[in-house]
Amino acid sequence: MEQTYQYAWIIPFLPLPVPMLIGLGLLLFPTATKSLRRMWAFQSILLLSIVMIFSMNLSIQQINSSSVYQYVWSWIINNDFSLEFGYLIDPLTSIMSILITTVGILVLIYSDNYMSHDDGYLRFFAYMSFFSTSMLGLVTSSNLIQIYIFWELVGVCSYLLIGFWFTRPVAAKACQKAFVTNRVGDFGLLLGILGFYWITGSFEFRDLFQIFNNLISNNEVNFVFVTLCAVLLFAGAIAKSAQFPLHVWLPDAMEGPTPISALIHAATMVAAGIFLVARLMPLFIVIPHIMNFISLIGIITVFLGATLALAQKDIKRGLAYSTMSQLGYMMLALGMGSYRSALFHLITHAYSKALLFLGSGSVIHSMETLVGYCPKKSQNMVLMGGLTKHIPITKNSFLLGTLSLCGIPPLACFWSKDEILNDSWLYSPSFAIIAWSTAGLTAFYMFRIYLLTFEGHLNVHFQNYSGKRNTPLYSISLWGKEGSKISNKNFRLGTLLKMKKNGRPSFFSNKVYKMDENVRNLIQPFLSIPNFGNTKTSLYPYESDNTMLFPILILILFTLFVGFLGIPFNQDVDILTKWLTPSINLLHKNSNNSIDWYEFCNDAVFSVSIASFGIFIAFFLYKPVYSSFQNLDLINSFVKMGPKRNFSDKIKNAIYDWSYNRGYIDAFYGTFLTVGMRKLAEFTHFFDRRIIDGIPNGVGLMSFFVAEVIKSVGGGRISSYLFFYFSYVSIFLLIYYFLNF
Repeated sequence: MEQTYQYAWIIPFLPLPVPMLIGLGLLLFPTATKSLRRMWAFQSILLLSIVMIFSMNLSIQQINSSSVYQYVWSWIINNDFSLEFGYLIDPLTSIMSILITTVGILVLIYSDNYMSHDDGYLRFFAYMSFFSTSMLGLVTSSNLIQIYIFWELVGVCSYLLIGFWFTRPVAAKACQKAFVTNRVGDFGLLLGILGFYWITGSFEFRDLFQIFNNLISNNEVNFVFVTLCAVLLFAGAIAKSAQFPLHVWLPDAMEGPTPISALIHAATMVAAGIFLVARLMPLFIVIPHIMNFISLIGIITVFLGATLALAQKDIKRGLAYSTMSQLGYMMLALGMGSYRSALFHLITHAYSKALLFLGSGSVIHSMETLVGYCPKKSQNMVLMGGLTKHIPITKNSFLLGTLSLCGIPPLACFWSKDEILNDSWLYSPSFAIIAWSTAGLTAFYMFRIYLLTFEGHLNVHFQNYSGKRNTPLYSISLWGKEGSKISNKNFRLGTLLKMKKNGRPSFFSNKVYKMDENVRNLIQPFLSIPNFGNTKTSLYPYESDNTMLFPILILILFTLFVGFLGIPFNQDVDILTKWLTPSINLLHKNSNNSIDWYEFCNDAVFSVSIASFGIFIAFFLYKPVYSSFQNLDLINSFVKMGPKRNFSDKIKNAIYDWSYNRGYIDAFYGTFLTVGMRKLAEFTHFFDRRIIDGIPNGVGLMSFFVAEVIKSVGGGRISSYLFFYFSYVSIFLLIYYFLNF
């Protein structure tokens, strides 16, 4: 076993040759490298698979022996200063490495088909492999400096991947926003690292925790300074895991390709902040009030993310805010000291959210062939609906992911979220009320996404008398905004009956973009499973190809069964508790988590009831009403946007505006930070030029004018000089005389 741990350094570095060779090949042999691009995808998947197998082997050994292994070597030695590099293999490292590799492999397989049409195919796989290397290096780091190095590399990779389609201005702005927002948190992280080195004199986790605990027990530290350093460390996690108030970059990150969204939101970038807090938990848990601060940020993020997801029209943005809310649950659990629950939810959420994002990518991929590769249309749920019979595999997989995220048993997220909700009652009743209420909101907005995307009939383009197309109507919205452009005079019962008489109308416009069969044959992926999906062209959406459906089906298995790993039947068979035993013992937690099934069932009934209520409300408000033409009064009551509104309409519109406009937080930052910083820059520029530079320039200019005046007065006659001299002396004497009397 010792020999196996000695080779653990290959975990972060094994995927690294792929981006290096791709970059070198594109530089020296671009034509040959591009012609063999499928080979590079295969190598990326193969190397990451080797890392996954090695990580699983280490995890099995840790479950059996509960061991922790660390290996370091000196990098910089100068007098009393020594900077070491190395790797740390413990349960937290094992969990993260397995998540990164399993999700990463499935995303790479999925990307082979999803990105096959893109000219940046090789660049995409190079970025992805480097992203995996950076994240694996982060989770295996043995000290804070090493974490910070890989932390920045993860940020660089996310910048490159979010802005992958950098020729689109929206994508370019999105990656800049993500990069700048994370710089705020990363600067705080760096200051916190330096602050704790000032206190303890060490960057190594083991020495840092031991020295700091001794200083705390002996009351030899300034608690104000220590708390400030801890908050600065936590600022890095706030930015990376999209916690309030540095969450604003996350929805804009959806401008990148969908596989990137799946990887970032499931097991890499946003999980890095949760990993950092979990890694530094022995540090935070002994600092007064910092745990309360972490839980406060977590509960705010839980509720804010759920409310902002309520009215999103972009399917990926809705899932992004869902990720933000679920990350808030994990941060809340860490702040409450529920280390096991937080990591358990990290595992279950990763697979469920990867399933949802890859499912949304399959929907987008199906829609793009019909609307001309326009991202704004292919991601807009307003242009969807009635996709159930056209893409049934994607629909069923998305439904399972939705049910899991809602907390419906026996799917994965039910077991982990239920633990966090139950622990919240013991920590704070007010936090518990918010957390349980948000569970209902989660069920509501997730089924809203599902219903608007898959259920009902194919969307209908209604035409007014001038023949111009209006915004399409479909399932009725809670907010009444989707159909806001359709007025009563354009919404005629005769039009509906005429369309019904002529048969089911087409969801799509008359202009349909078809993909030639020869083109499709040229871009077939390197993996193929016969009769797995429908690859025929059609006027309607059709199921994605084999290599996109295969990862989705594998993630379905994870979503169905991974939650059973954490069911605490008793101490002997609870795999997750045995897996986390070293970390739990480090936090002085009791590892005996045998369950009281009567109490568990009571709590489960309560949580499932709340989720079911949210699902029921979603069905009631977003059911497809155009399947029956007897709902015209209900339709008109929702889409009529007249000047007269009752109090409930005002509340409804206020909630819609709050959610759709992202809680006005982006507008606040744009007004008071962006514009404010510009005004401050303009003022400092004015002050520098007119005041700082103006004083010496003014003195020089006055000297010039005085010299010019004196020059004109001088005529070369001594008598004139004597006259002016005695005049000046007389004036000064008179002034002196009057001042003294």
